[in-house]
Amino acid sequence: MMKELLINGVFPISVENPRFWLGLAICIIVPYLLGSMNFAVILTKYSGRDDIRNFGSGNAGATNMMCVYGKGLSLLTFLLDALKGALSVFLGLMLFPLDYFAYVCAFFCMLGHAFPIFFGFRGGKGVSTIAGAIIALNPIVAAILCCVFFGIAFLSKYVSLASILTTLLFPVLNLAIPFYSIPPFPVTKMLFSVLMPLLVAFLHRKNIERLWNGTETKTFIKKDKNS
Repeated sequence: MMKELLINGVFPISVENPRFWLGLAICIIVPYLLGSMNFAVILTKYSGRDDIRNFGSGNAGATNMMCVYGKGLSLLTFLLDALKGALSVFLGLMLFPLDYFAYVCAFFCMLGHAFPIFFGFRGGKGVSTIAGAIIALNPIVAAILCCVFFGIAFLSKYVSLASILTTLLFPVLNLAIPFYSIPPFPVTKMLFSVLMPLLVAFLHRKNIERLWNGTETKTFIKKDKNS
């Protein structure tokens, strides 16, 4: 049954069919709400710590969690944020044939992560979420990008730079090394594979400005703490 869902989907790709619009609405609303579950904020709240958005860079993401609260919470934040990206992709794969609308789901999950309705529209920068989405969309490309990310981060000591450059490589490598489908790719897939890294770059606009001015702070790891 799962194989049939991945091949045929639940909804048809035909704008003339009302069921298409229902499927599209699900692709937008459900991933956005899932993305709005910002785990950096949730984990700090329910572990008795202060809101991560009040410390460090003010970003509700894994990197700031590492700098402020240590490796343990940072890793858990990354895994949970990545999981919601992957789950959004799998939702898209089941709703529509092949991977056409999995990219739509991934993008709106990232949008929810960045502008969460549950937390005053103040979220993270989407790197962990796009990482999980890429793993689900194209594991081969994900493995390559993982090496690129750690290479740039190790050499430059700037996680922000590694995040921006690595995600911008995704559309190129995804086109060169297809996974679920083969060229020619539908416009929807091409468009949203570009929009996802552009959203990451937009959310890093202050980091880009600091990198340009030479004032970006290099990332350091803080030992785990309880408060």
